[in-house]
Amino acid sequence: MGEFELLARIRERLPAPDSRVRLGSGDDAAITVPAGATATSVDALVDGVHFRRDLATPAQIGHKALATALSDLAAMGAKAGEAYVVLGIPTDLSEDECIELLDGMLALAAKTGTDLAGGDLTRADSLFLAITVVGHAASPDRLVKRSGARPGDLLVLTGEIGGAAAGLEQPDIEELRVRQLEPTPRLAAGQALAESGVTAMIDVSDGLGADAGHLAERSEVGLRIDAAAVPLAPAARELSEATGRQPWQLLGGGEDYELLASIAPDQLEEAEQAVDEAEGIALTTIGEVVAGTGVEIRLPGGRLVEPEGFDQLA
Repeated sequence: MGEFELLARIRERLPAPDSRVRLGSGDDAAITVPAGATATSVDALVDGVHFRRDLATPAQIGHKALATALSDLAAMGAKAGEAYVVLGIPTDLSEDECIELLDGMLALAAKTGTDLAGGDLTRADSLFLAITVVGHAASPDRLVKRSGARPGDLLVLTGEIGGAAAGLEQPDIEELRVRQLEPTPRLAAGQALAESGVTAMIDVSDGLGADAGHLAERSEVGLRIDAAAVPLAPAARELSEATGRQPWQLLGGGEDYELLASIAPDQLEEAEQAVDEAEGIALTTIGEVVAGTGVEIRLPGGRLVEPEGFDQLA
């Protein structure tokens, strides 16, 4: 497999770019003409850390790589724009597998309105993908940061969590494996929440406790979470019953890519309706923002549990 031959096959599969992209893959750099404000995020996935090639198809790996990057744009309330992909190719990955991986990204790109506008290839000891995504908004103040939560705000969560953690522990069950390997970036929900006036937002990629901690730190507030109110995926509840663990023990698993946000109480009803209309998922109130610091997760009966999450370097 030669670099230029593979690049030619890749470019043949790329659809015509959006009018915002004046020059895409094939030159020294892409040329875009965005209006308003842009949000840029970089993410990386490595074999053995974020996925396993023996448990995932190349298409699933491509989907997950792009989905995790786009989730960061969702957390800002941005509309998806361009993606740039660096692919590290080990010697045992075939050219057809590279194309299948690309097709996994292209399928999600088509659903989310993302242009694959360029990237690079390199030989590597193990498969890795580094993806830069660029999102857009009408103006900078339409993008939501982690730092705006205020005491008195409610803490809300889209969808359900815990399913990805269950899939990681039981990869032989197809439904659970798909949840772990084919996450949905909540782009439409993120834009709906931004328009509804959320004060801060983050995606739940490293576990509810860890990501709540990031939001609390940046906003310089405390967060109080009611564990019983957290919407846990049915698969996670089933796993907790089968293993004898309490459901709350799966809250720190991460990779659910739902959105955690803070919002004033008088904006809640509008936000619930907007998220339902945007993605057909629920927006659940799971706690509140208070003066102070840190994250407190309270179990039924009043006992507190330590917030947990995934650390890339641990």
